[in-house]
Amino acid sequence: MATLEQKKASAEEILEVLKQSDAVYLAEYTGMTVAEVSNLRREFRKDGITYKVFKNTLVKRAMDEVGGYEDVYPYLENQTAFMFASGDPAKPAKILKEYLKSNKKPLFKAAYIDGVVYGETELDALSTMKTKEEVIGDIIGLLLSPITNVVGALQAQGSNIVGALKTIAEKEEN
Repeated sequence: MATLEQKKASAEEILEVLKQSDAVYLAEYTGMTVAEVSNLRREFRKDGITYKVFKNTLVKRAMDEVGGYEDVYPYLENQTAFMFASGDPAKPAKILKEYLKSNKKPLFKAAYIDGVVYGETELDALSTMKTKEEVIGDIIGLLLSPITNVVGALQAQGSNIVGALKTIAEKEEN
């Protein structure tokens, strides 16, 4: 049984990781072997994602302190593994989906990203989410495309416009 000091240390660790994370994923790891958990943890670590197992009550207390996680509470039951991601919030979903192609566990429970909770049926959607940088790039591309089209049209039609103006000017002179 964990001592009070160990529980406090875990609670502080959870609090720090929560504050630094852009996304929190929850999965039930019941029935997984130690080797399977180690392999999965290694896959997450390659991409800078923290994979941890904490007591649900300690996570709930930390989430209470940070605030905004109330919709995650129903998922804090059974044996839960937590994946904390910064940067690309879809990366854990991509890794988990790839891992589940050859394994039956862990069971994806939920993900908390930017104040929104995604349930167990939304792993596929999460794994196809674009990064913030990709979305920004798409928006910039959309914003620049009308300008590019206008400039292109003016350049393409420029010779025709100049020619038409010259023709009109010549007709008026005659």
